[in-house]
Amino acid sequence: MPGSPRRTARIATALASALLLLTAATACGSGDDSGTGSDGAASADGAFPVSIAHKYGSTTVKSEPQRIVTVGLTDQDAVLALGKVPVGTTEWLGGYKGAIGPWAADELGSAKAPTVLKDTGTGPQTEKIAALHPDLILAVYGGLTKEQYTTLSKFAPVVAQPKEYNDFGVPWQQQTETIGKALGQKDKAKKLVTGVEADFKAATKENPAFAKSSAVMATPYEGIFAFGSQDPRSRVLTGLGFTLPGDLDKVIGDEFGANISKERTDLLDTDAIVWIASDPAKDEAKLGKNPLYADLDVAKEDREVYVAEASDYGNSVSFVSVLSLPYMLERLVPQLASAVDGDTATKVKQHAGSQ
Repeated sequence: MPGSPRRTARIATALASALLLLTAATACGSGDDSGTGSDGAASADGAFPVSIAHKYGSTTVKSEPQRIVTVGLTDQDAVLALGKVPVGTTEWLGGYKGAIGPWAADELGSAKAPTVLKDTGTGPQTEKIAALHPDLILAVYGGLTKEQYTTLSKFAPVVAQPKEYNDFGVPWQQQTETIGKALGQKDKAKKLVTGVEADFKAATKENPAFAKSSAVMATPYEGIFAFGSQDPRSRVLTGLGFTLPGDLDKVIGDEFGANISKERTDLLDTDAIVWIASDPAKDEAKLGKNPLYADLDVAKEDREVYVAEASDYGNSVSFVSVLSLPYMLERLVPQLASAVDGDTATKVKQHAGSQ
């Protein structure tokens, strides 16, 4: 599972039978191509064909895609930022119309919202994807199995997750630039990345204490679940200059995160900790009753940031995309600054509701 362990499911197996695949493939091949997933962005003449390497080899996109389906759980934001609207998106967090978060509403504009697909843990909805007649399927922030990749490739070129990172571990920069390359907008994608990286640089310049501090992101799920260095949320912290606990990845292994044992609660004793909590008030009270955690300096000195998991803010913290990051940094940076200002009397202002 790539995000909140409560609400997300790692893509596991393709369930479509051979007969189902044949039916879906036929439907895909005979579909009406009059629809377009573009909002009128300039064409990328001369940018195609383009080949993109990924976990399962290389995929060639022969011409500018017009009907894009995003299987990657946050890939739609990069598509929107590049001026196109997917015909299909995969729902992960929030239950938003078209699976488009509030941070991406301006990019969607008055365009028709994408058809929302669901992945309940059994893999992409093959039939529904085929019915959308895609000419490109993006699964960059994802965890496709080889079988699922092969199945989806029957309908359109598929750009799967990169091989050099854990599943659901691609950095947002590479995600954006990979999708930009697939859409024939490599230069624009780089500019988008540079713009958001400038937000990070501004935050670190204004808060030099970040570079001298340690931090960790966690959630009180079935005990304590901490996110490792390859998780996009942890990369937000390191991108701001924070260091992660030294033994974090050793304890977590090659996953995006894991529950930590009572014996390793010390990993949480950082200069700041960000809790992604289903009910911040209740979870804070529950953690306060855990003597192993409550006795840590980070807890005793109130250097904790609590983020409501199901709020727009909480969803943006987990989304970590080229569009959600500015929205999230505007809220998270002041909280982290309060946590590491060196004054134990400073209280971190916690956002309430859907802020």
